[in-house]
Amino acid sequence: MGTTSVTQHDAGSGLDKDRDGRGGRSGRIARSPLGWMLTGMVGVGLVSGLTATGPGPVPVLGAAAAVAVYWLVMRRVARRATPEIARFGAGREALLGGGIGLGFILVSALLITAFGGYAFSWAGDGFLPVVWTAVVVQIGAAVTEELLFRGLALQALEQLWGSRAAIVITSLFFGVAHLGTPGASAWSGLAIALEAGVLLGAAFLWRRSIWFVAGLHFAWNTTEQLLGIPVSGHTPEGLFTVDVHGSALLTGGGFGLEASIVPVLIGVVLAVPMLVLARRNGGVGTRRRAGR
Repeated sequence: MGTTSVTQHDAGSGLDKDRDGRGGRSGRIARSPLGWMLTGMVGVGLVSGLTATGPGPVPVLGAAAAVAVYWLVMRRVARRATPEIARFGAGREALLGGGIGLGFILVSALLITAFGGYAFSWAGDGFLPVVWTAVVVQIGAAVTEELLFRGLALQALEQLWGSRAAIVITSLFFGVAHLGTPGASAWSGLAIALEAGVLLGAAFLWRRSIWFVAGLHFAWNTTEQLLGIPVSGHTPEGLFTVDVHGSALLTGGGFGLEASIVPVLIGVVLAVPMLVLARRNGGVGTRRRAGR
């Protein structure tokens, strides 16, 4: 991911042109940041579309296939290394991110409950089937979404315009992508952009690990689902049911906790130190520095 790799990419495209005389230009387009971003999004998006709602472990197998597609695109098309999906330390990064995601949702739900917004009751459904379904579905969703938004989009835009522009654009895109879900509104889209887009983008810039942001994303969604809170407007089966009272600004209304002002504020508070640490570690750069 250093500047040397960019030089190698350019040199490689020149060699391709010399060899076949015709594919050089198309090769350079494919290896441009927008080229490999779009190629990767098509591949990962297709895998996600085919496996996200599959039975049993299919979403988990889809997540593994999406990682393989991502690796192929990055190595063969973008011609760059992929330390962000390195196996070494992956478990540690996922657990660290998962702990932050779990704490984020639990604190948000507890505060909303304390202000009278939520009341929980045991759903009475089978414990293991509910947990199993939540885990496999949310693994698939977390991994594929993070490959798309942080692995592909953020890193490609970072090469073009720098880290700050990349996090703003991907955050807005993340919010817009959730406007088609049940109960969505302009406010819920903005809330998702701030609490999820900015927080997950900051988390990636800090750790430079897909496993970290996927762990955070997974724990976030899974905790919401098991508590019986709608996840971005969807209300899958959980261990609890939740009765909602009071202002939608407090509770999130039909869209769920993510449209509440509480996690928006907490998400911004969490994102700020992550961005500070990322800057100290050299993870936030201008266009020239980010194009590594």
